[in-house]
Amino acid sequence: MQNMTKATAIITGGALAIALCTFPATVGAGAGDEAKIRALEEQFVAAFNAKDVDAIMKVYVPGNSLIVFDVVPPRQYVGAQAYRDDWVKFFNMFKGPVKFEISDLAIMADRTLAYSHSIQHLTGAHANGSSIDLTVRVTDAYRKIKGQWLIEHEHVSVPVDLDTGKPDLASKP
Repeated sequence: MQNMTKATAIITGGALAIALCTFPATVGAGAGDEAKIRALEEQFVAAFNAKDVDAIMKVYVPGNSLIVFDVVPPRQYVGAQAYRDDWVKFFNMFKGPVKFEISDLAIMADRTLAYSHSIQHLTGAHANGSSIDLTVRVTDAYRKIKGQWLIEHEHVSVPVDLDTGKPDLASKP
């Protein structure tokens, strides 16, 4: 009987510990957090299509906590100013308008942290006259600061054919 009570106590305690560890994570996100992040991504799309670097940077955390792994060198951008400078160079590569869109956006939000992954597609004319048609995979990590979601870490990638070492810039499924 005492062994049964001990076993029951262990099982009950374990179940309680699991419940306490998982419960806060499942109730932490506000009802509108996913919608707010979708709106942030829509704001990014509009800013990108307008080639408005100042508006683009409003979706990222200011200061040096921003880390971005992009498909182009350098290996990483540390800080909002470094990434802003990259956007200026990037848009200088284009002649005329760009068309940018996000698809397959999936978001997971919890309290003050969230992440998303999406497929992002860009077309436009390079300054040298050639066409640019690029599809990338993006994972964003967000932090909620004073009630506002901002991107704190971004990872942009393309699949690479390991036999040839060439990137798959069309990135078809």
